[in-house]
Amino acid sequence: MKARIGPKEMRDDAFRRLIRSIPKGSVATYGQVAAAAGYPLNHRAVARLLRTTPVPALPWQRVLGAGGEIKLRGQAAAEQRLRLKLEGVTFRGPRVDMAAHQHEFRVWELD
Repeated sequence: MKARIGPKEMRDDAFRRLIRSIPKGSVATYGQVAAAAGYPLNHRAVARLLRTTPVPALPWQRVLGAGGEIKLRGQAAAEQRLRLKLEGVTFRGPRVDMAAHQHEFRVWELD
């Protein structure tokens, strides 16, 4: 008998699929991920998912706050900035240059 997947698991699976689709050198905001998954008011759920998912499982560094802001603090923020720079992402002061690196989701192309 197949286990039923609840609405939270379905939502989180959609978030994971979208986050994995962000290519190197591109970024998206928590709100963009939530909206593209069909949950436009759930940007905090995206952040929560990334906080509780093991680091190598998702390209977490490619998801940012609104306007390209790194929302992490301390060493975690420095690591995110370094990972993004290694992927070729550029910054304008403390924020990612969103005009150059913001990913546009094309959800009709996702699995």
